[in-house]
Amino acid sequence: MIIRLSLLAVMALSACGVDGSPVRPAQKAESGVTISGDARVGVSAQL
Repeated sequence: MIIRLSLLAVMALSACGVDGSPVRPAQKAESGVTISGDARVGVSAQL
């Protein structure tokens, strides 16, 4: 059983990278959407 699992693992790992070197994906064009603003955090109290 262990031999079969080992063989299966070797076969699965040997298929990695079969199609060649990895290729970086092309950069996406900018969408033109912008986000701006401000945020404030604090505590206020009246005595």
